[in-house]
Amino acid sequence: MSETDFYPVLTEIFRDVFMRDVALRPELTAKDVPGWDSFKQIEIIVALEEKYDIKFHTRELDQLNNVGDLARVLAGKTKP
Repeated sequence: MSETDFYPVLTEIFRDVFMRDVALRPELTAKDVPGWDSFKQIEIIVALEEKYDIKFHTRELDQLNNVGDLARVLAGKTKP
């Protein structure tokens, strides 16, 4: 899967976490979304781990600066 293939799922997860629509784009950061704090970040990560049956490592999480980074890491973790 390519990075862009993850945006529909990411959009759904963000909608569930924030209880509203969030227009995702690669450069979107937590500073751009009211209410996106460390607790919401954990909810997003846990939802993705459950959805794709994967685990994120601390090093990977430390490198996430925006939604594009998250999509890139997902693409790398879900390759066959």
